[in-house]
Amino acid sequence: MLLSSRQSEIMSIAKEHGRVLVDDLSARFGVTPQTIRKDLNDLCDSRALTRIHGGAVFPSGNENVKYDARRSMAATEKQAIGRMAAAIIPDNSSLFINIGTTTEAVGEALADHKDLMVITNNINVANRLRVYPFIEVVIAGGVVRGSDGGIVGEAAVDFIRQFKVDFAVIGVSAIDEDGALLDFDYREVKVAQAIIANARHVILVSDASKFERTAPVRIGHISQVHTFITDHCPVPSIRQICAERDVRLIETNVQNGDEGAKAVSKNIF
Repeated sequence: MLLSSRQSEIMSIAKEHGRVLVDDLSARFGVTPQTIRKDLNDLCDSRALTRIHGGAVFPSGNENVKYDARRSMAATEKQAIGRMAAAIIPDNSSLFINIGTTTEAVGEALADHKDLMVITNNINVANRLRVYPFIEVVIAGGVVRGSDGGIVGEAAVDFIRQFKVDFAVIGVSAIDEDGALLDFDYREVKVAQAIIANARHVILVSDASKFERTAPVRIGHISQVHTFITDHCPVPSIRQICAERDVRLIETNVQNGDEGAKAVSKNIF
């Protein structure tokens, strides 16, 4: 397919940010939404992009979106998810926090907690929490990934296995409709698996965009977590798995009276 200059730029935006929206592109290029929809249809027909409601996503299954772009994606949703996760975690507890921009939002929301021990393989989380006198920060050793400050590798796995904590806060790059939790770096996956195995209560935090993405490396299955916090879960099969496997699903943007809102009001334990 021979791309127009506008379609080429749309592809560049989609690769950098992971997805593009019709309204945003219409405003950016000064053309009608119908024109953008035609561009996206052409790109999706050629399998350059994958169509979603209101836009399209870059379908790469082996390369993650850049860290700065991930931080800006669904930032408001991640903050709400972070606050909800922090509300679950009491003072005087120990927890793991792994790599990810949503887990970093949880770390930021923990600033007012007291007497926490936070063990992390995320340099960004450690750097933000180290200044709070009532939070003890323990950072894993290993290879520091320059792209996002994540610490990965066998040394990090061995370090994590020394602990048994009250909570684990984990993020993922993608959630498959069959419940598989996916990521891009097999070294990071090994650390995440060790974190899940050594926590009494596992909290998965992920915004709804993760249902639209894919990644090649399997961390585990959503049935292995105890609480799943998201802004919205639009996938019926995920809802069914959570109900059948006793995974508490909490949605932060549901309307009053919605089942997700009822879940928020229940006790976690």
